[in-house]
Amino acid sequence: MIQVFGTKKCRGTQKALRFFKERGVQIQFRDIDEKAPSPGELDDMAAALGGFAALLDLQGRAASSRGLAHMDYDPREELLADPGLLRTPLVRAGRGRAAAGPDEKAWKEFAKAAQ
Repeated sequence: MIQVFGTKKCRGTQKALRFFKERGVQIQFRDIDEKAPSPGELDDMAAALGGFAALLDLQGRAASSRGLAHMDYDPREELLADPGLLRTPLVRAGRGRAAAGPDEKAWKEFAKAAQ
């Protein structure tokens, strides 16, 4: 099963949901405003993407309001404290396979494997 983490207002998340729906792939949507990824899920996605820095959206509103550009921080701790810092959509296709942001190439691989 493919999980899509994001928010209902995020255009990238809407695009990912539409992408998988058009291909008949069953997905589970998790709105990070309502339920953030668990520490284990974050750890798994970070491992798949090469570290927690790949999950951070440093260009987003949450990062600028927290002042991350001007401080030393532990990315994992910041992501656990504020899921709004996640780069959306986060697409997870089982253990060890994930994509952050609009990555249609990875989505195509996930969709092909799911069918």
